[in-house]
Amino acid sequence: MRHQLFVLPSAVLLLAASASGAAAQNQSAYTDVDLSQCLIMHSDDFGSSWACPGYRGYPVRIAEGDLRFFVSYGFGAEEQPAAGQTLPPFNTLGPKIEWRLKNVGGDWRPFATILRYHVEAIEDPEAIEGGLGGDVLVVTQLGDEPGTQCHIAWVDASANADANELAREAADTLAGDFRCGDSMPRIMGEEFAAFGIE
Repeated sequence: MRHQLFVLPSAVLLLAASASGAAAQNQSAYTDVDLSQCLIMHSDDFGSSWACPGYRGYPVRIAEGDLRFFVSYGFGAEEQPAAGQTLPPFNTLGPKIEWRLKNVGGDWRPFATILRYHVEAIEDPEAIEGGLGGDVLVVTQLGDEPGTQCHIAWVDASANADANELAREAADTLAGDFRCGDSMPRIMGEEFAAFGIE
């Protein structure tokens, strides 16, 4: 089965300036991840996929299969590498997508997203109370050309107090130059072995 990425519904919330050096002029906008507001594209015993509006209607595709979620963006999202990418442990999605934006001729355009995944521990189920692995922020490079959209960084939000800043730094410094398929996503900051995503 070909996995697709889920789409985020809901409108823009806040704009927040990034604090990091050269990327200080980039901003963030937020949309909700609410499958009840999405259009079901496909559903069977093996999984489901949804289509939802993201930032300013930017399409988002969300898919679930084998207790894991896959998310991709834009028109033709199901054909992008991101549509087949997830984290190895069983996972669910956080409630918000953070869109990193740059100003192009006075228009704020998204170039990357940051999405929280709740993952189960697979190396040591007792590592965290309740057997949960914790949270990982997934940074995805956006691109309209085939083969240009993929995971570029993972940040262990349970091991890094500054996880959000690390994810924004990854988006601002890696997106646009990352060659999908040439390497694994970069792990930013400290990592927690229970995630099993080394």
